[in-house]
Amino acid sequence: MASIIVRGLDQSVKDRLAAQAKEHGRSMEAEVRDILTRASSRPHIGIALMHVARDVGGTQELQIPDRSGGARSVDFG
Repeated sequence: MASIIVRGLDQSVKDRLAAQAKEHGRSMEAEVRDILTRASSRPHIGIALMHVARDVGGTQELQIPDRSGGARSVDFG
């Protein structure tokens, strides 16, 4: 099994990882391993959208709306 070293990790991140590991009843190393495993197996939404666009013929013909106007307010009341 491979190993990695992460340098320059902010102490607050390390503290949150330790607390999270404790909540899950495992070592910090096991917690980080789980986080990295799950993160690396998730599809990247940008890449997924790019593949979908390619599969339907690309994006060259998409109409891009004019964005020259100012921001609009919304009335939620």
